[in-house]
Amino acid sequence: MSLHDDAALVLKGYEDQADLRQAYLDHLAAHPDGMWKACEAGHITASALVVDPERGQALLTLHKKLGMWLQMGGHCEPEDTSLEAAALREATEESGIPGLTLLPGGPVRLDRHPIPPPCHCHFDVQYAALAPSGAVETVSDESLDVRWFAYDEVAAVADDSVVRLLEATRARL
Repeated sequence: MSLHDDAALVLKGYEDQADLRQAYLDHLAAHPDGMWKACEAGHITASALVVDPERGQALLTLHKKLGMWLQMGGHCEPEDTSLEAAALREATEESGIPGLTLLPGGPVRLDRHPIPPPCHCHFDVQYAALAPSGAVETVSDESLDVRWFAYDEVAAVADDSVVRLLEATRARL
């Protein structure tokens, strides 16, 4: 199988979570800088799908560079004490919502996806963040827009990776 075929399978969500976890560990073992954006072979990212279970909605960001509706997330920073901290920081910064809390139980999913050079791949550790009651979102400098979508609307605006993350989040709620 070629690298292109492998990337296509990943994008379609065929990658097993246990195999993907091992790929993350193998990547980090081979690349001591694999946590950081500077690692061109790929690097770990942390994201969080912000949800409001009371209203049955997910908050998505219209990514400035990609022009796609995605969950909040991004690169780990040296001041992040954990992947959870990075995911919560990114979700708070990109949503503008104070008081988000991560859904207990650790990451909801893993997702590996190709990205444009100079880097080749994001190894995304995906969490879910619960919005406090009455949360009001704000568009950040990193987004073109942020918007709440009913759970059943997400598949019409977002790619399969976001849909899988929402499904896994809802299964955990």
